[in-house]
Amino acid sequence: METSRRAKRMKRHHSRNKRAAPLNLVSLMDIFTILVFFLLVNSSDVEVLPSTKMISLPESVAEEKPRETVVVMVTDSDILVQGHKVISVNEALADDSPVLMPLKVALEQQATRILRKQGGVASTGPEVTIMGDRKISYRLLKKVMLSCTLAKYGKVSLAVIQKSTEGV
Repeated sequence: METSRRAKRMKRHHSRNKRAAPLNLVSLMDIFTILVFFLLVNSSDVEVLPSTKMISLPESVAEEKPRETVVVMVTDSDILVQGHKVISVNEALADDSPVLMPLKVALEQQATRILRKQGGVASTGPEVTIMGDRKISYRLLKKVMLSCTLAKYGKVSLAVIQKSTEGV
């Protein structure tokens, strides 16, 4: 028996709907490419300071983002410049002079490396960021800051944890 034209058309129509829809990967790849570029551009915004569990930073509502600088870490046992031990905290506190000479020498070496990298041009001198535990003594912090200043660092910053400004 011969099928009618309408039956043939309905059979074609139903067989068309049973096939799986093709997946267009071009637009999916475009979306992922845009996402990758977005993440790359926005991730270079922030300097990541070395994280250590031995230091608990104080909190602040500062708005300015940190720049790439020389990092001086003051733990409860050691003073480190760029992750290398310079002097122990006990030796620094026992020293009667207001300047920590091993720290000053290490910072001057870092400054010459920075100047060589920049081509010898520096308007205000290099910058230093001090990461110190919130419990370190003011006397030790004062010695570290004076050593940084005498090592010709133009700007001395203290690392803090940014807290929300909602409660302020």
